[in-house]
Amino acid sequence: MSITEQVVKIAQDARQASLAMARLSTTTKNDMLLKMAAALEKASAELIVENSKDLAAGELKGLSTAMLDRLMLDEGRIRGIAAALREIATLPDPVGEVTKMWKRPNELMVGKMRIPLGTIGIIYESRPNVTADAAAICLKAGNAVVLRGGSEAINSNLAIATILRGVLKEMGIPQAALSLIPFTEREGVLEMLKQEESIDLIIPRGGESLIRFVVENSRIPVIKHYKGVCHIFVDQSADFDKAEQIIVNSKTQRPGVCNSLETLLIHRDVAAEFIPRIAATLAALGVELRGDPTFCSYVPTATAATEEDWYAEYLELILACRVVDDIDAAIAHINRYCSLHTESIITSDYSRAQRFIREVNSSCVMVNASTRFADGGQLGLGAEIGISTTKLHSFGPMGLEDLTTTKFIVYGDGQIRE
Repeated sequence: MSITEQVVKIAQDARQASLAMARLSTTTKNDMLLKMAAALEKASAELIVENSKDLAAGELKGLSTAMLDRLMLDEGRIRGIAAALREIATLPDPVGEVTKMWKRPNELMVGKMRIPLGTIGIIYESRPNVTADAAAICLKAGNAVVLRGGSEAINSNLAIATILRGVLKEMGIPQAALSLIPFTEREGVLEMLKQEESIDLIIPRGGESLIRFVVENSRIPVIKHYKGVCHIFVDQSADFDKAEQIIVNSKTQRPGVCNSLETLLIHRDVAAEFIPRIAATLAALGVELRGDPTFCSYVPTATAATEEDWYAEYLELILACRVVDDIDAAIAHINRYCSLHTESIITSDYSRAQRFIREVNSSCVMVNASTRFADGGQLGLGAEIGISTTKLHSFGPMGLEDLTTTKFIVYGDGQIRE
């Protein structure tokens, strides 16, 4: 079979399997996940052997030390993957939940019930743990899943998928509910993105170039976020100790992730007092500061910011800084330059906090908290499939509920329309 024929068959089989997944009870799905976790731990030695092939190939390709580290599996990491599956098994099952119910004048009872999306395609890079994590979240929400990992992890991904599919077979669940595209050619991705009759949603996980490639070539709706240009606004009523602690955490705890701070806005009324303090703290931590003229007048060592800096996702120890006249200017700056990811205000004023929450358009808006909390686990979702900065059908970190949709249910007693 050609690549096209194989992908078409995988997608069609997944569509059929999704019908069976939607019927599974919560008990069966949880038992499935627990058995998958145990099977991965039991097969640790086998997984490490397959992973070593990917590591050897990666070294020959000249992958960076950081990339090789992301790729590597050992017994500890395999136990971590198994623990993640067990955690997903403990989460509430959204499928079948009736989210609201109301009575019409004609006595009809109308409601909305959560149902699985159907078949979800996941396209991702590097980390083989995503093979298990993404599959588990999709399956728990009653969906079938088609996975396409990066070429650098092909042996690891195939081994993990084979183990998980073995559990499905053992339990009498169609193995096509969890499928992995088994070849690395880009043609496989392109064909997967054409299967709009079989796949309901595509979720890309990786760098901006991967996500843009998927969006430009997909006939299927795509959940995406290109980058995280996250802001903090220090209001005139801010507690400076809180502000400093939050800014340092947001910028320096893990600067290479999408919820790290990239732009700092400071109210003009506190600029003279706060800027020298925060600049000294950040400089001591190795952060390069790029500022507007007013900011630079307080910090002579700062580099002059360009227009491109306000759009930048640095993912390293660089921070763009601007002094703004008031909350209106801060909100205007954020809504112009943000990537709809995460923004935070540091303030002691309740009314300005509420304005910020209402008027900032991003998917996660915070008051007196680090931007690093923009994460499904940290926000109480238990597990996260990704972050969406598109408003249809989900906005922000996506958990189990975001892998479902709702249908109308209607209870009658013989009513007919007049």
